[in-house]
Amino acid sequence: MSEPSQTGADPIRHGVVFAPFAPALARDTLFGAVLAALRRHGADKVILEDVERQPMTYGRLLLASLVLGRALSREARPGEVVGLLLPNVAGLLVSLLGLNANGRVAALLNFTAGARNLVSAVRTGPCPLVVTSRRFIAQAKLDDVVAALAATEVAPGRKVRIIYLEDVRKGLGVGDKLVGFVQSKLPGLVQRRASLRPDKTAVILFTSGTEGVPKGVALTNANLVANARQIWQHAAGMLTPADTAMNPLPMFHSFGLTAGTLVGVLNGMKVVLYPSPLHYRQIPKLIADTRSTVLFATDTFLQGYARSADPGDLASVRFVIAGAEKVRDATRSLWGHSASDGQTGAAATARAVILEGYGATECSPVIACNLPQAHRPGTVGLVLPGIEVKLEPVDGIPDGGKLSVRGPNVMAGYIVASAPGVVLPPPDGWHDTGDIVTLADGFITIAGRAKRFAKLGGEMVSLAAVEQMVGTLWPDQQHVVVAEPDERKGEQLVLVTSNAAATREALLATARAQGFPELWVPRRIVVVPVIPVLGSGKVDLAATRALVSRAAT
Repeated sequence: MSEPSQTGADPIRHGVVFAPFAPALARDTLFGAVLAALRRHGADKVILEDVERQPMTYGRLLLASLVLGRALSREARPGEVVGLLLPNVAGLLVSLLGLNANGRVAALLNFTAGARNLVSAVRTGPCPLVVTSRRFIAQAKLDDVVAALAATEVAPGRKVRIIYLEDVRKGLGVGDKLVGFVQSKLPGLVQRRASLRPDKTAVILFTSGTEGVPKGVALTNANLVANARQIWQHAAGMLTPADTAMNPLPMFHSFGLTAGTLVGVLNGMKVVLYPSPLHYRQIPKLIADTRSTVLFATDTFLQGYARSADPGDLASVRFVIAGAEKVRDATRSLWGHSASDGQTGAAATARAVILEGYGATECSPVIACNLPQAHRPGTVGLVLPGIEVKLEPVDGIPDGGKLSVRGPNVMAGYIVASAPGVVLPPPDGWHDTGDIVTLADGFITIAGRAKRFAKLGGEMVSLAAVEQMVGTLWPDQQHVVVAEPDERKGEQLVLVTSNAAATREALLATARAQGFPELWVPRRIVVVPVIPVLGSGKVDLAATRALVSRAAT
């Protein structure tokens, strides 16, 4: 194992591994890893539940996956990409595992992305078949999206075919169920017949597009299994099969897929799925009803749950695993107060430890995470086992560098719109995260994205750092800082905030008090009712910039 180098004047230039990870732990298929978990924990172990509140055991999950997977595989050719346009329900995981067992690739489609991005996704995959649910389409009012997909041509003369799970299930006969039962007794034969291998693509996810046009990210079986097992090894002793994890994060986002779902399913920890993270009142109630001990969420959602919960709703939660965006001090306060502090709602009973982590879709996604016994506030935690890291110098930023990572969890490659179906691997297996970080003793601190720095009068200014400063002044509101062109200084900062009382004078006073130069204070303030967010919980930067542009006209 390499020894860590120091950051700063002598940034890391070579790969560094901070903890070992056995290569054999990545040599499995997704379906094979579920079979291994079944053998280890027993077919009668309850592993999954959703909003319908019908617990599913490993045995039932296996049988349902084989029956449905066989039916879906009749509709798609071996190796073909099948789009799944479904919310967080048991049927989504059953469909994913069923396709995987039969050698098909699942593209998890972001139903909040809009028709334009979804049409781009099915063309990029390409996905000649999209599986969805009539009930879901009706509830989510996605009829126009489905119509747009059905009119999309993914190959000359071949349009996207939409099939509905309700119709597939209705068409299952006694023979299908009997074959599924027989297969469930010899499940290894199914994946061998499908020539399923760890290095084959299992899932295609699509980048959020917060900084540009979404791309397909091809994640292999080994990528997903490795990251789920890296997380479990990293959190040794913290998470156990006795825990129950609440996952309201959509599986079209890698955090919701791997951390929120696969970590539990592959390690015997019951997972409770919920279809939308935006239901702030319902989710705390379900946490209380299921006695969930672990919650996966983002900062924005954590604020909503804490403010909407009644006393006792969140009392069972031991750990909150937070990612996708920085956790604010105000959020920690909401989750950390006790009744003696005079707080009401969730703050009166929640004593959960919030553990902030960091990842990227291209890394399946988790790269680092804080732990109860190794927790440094302000950082995103220790690098996971088996991940090599290196920092590359960035002009104007002396105390950090641009982070690249390599390991068993790093994607097979991108699929871009100009080359549908073609996987473009990362150079030498290294993924350039685009994030500027500092690294000390294996702990990563995020300074910001390379694209989220502004050059003001020749000085590089982190937009994330300015947002943090603003957050200390108005902790109960949402804030995003963007840069726009400026003839005199090159760029200027604009604060987009939900605080109608925000003033530049207050910002200047806070900057002086905290030792920030006036240069860091946004020149313009745009007040909005709410900051736009994506389905993953991340701020929608493209929509935020559009708000700024409209405000300037």
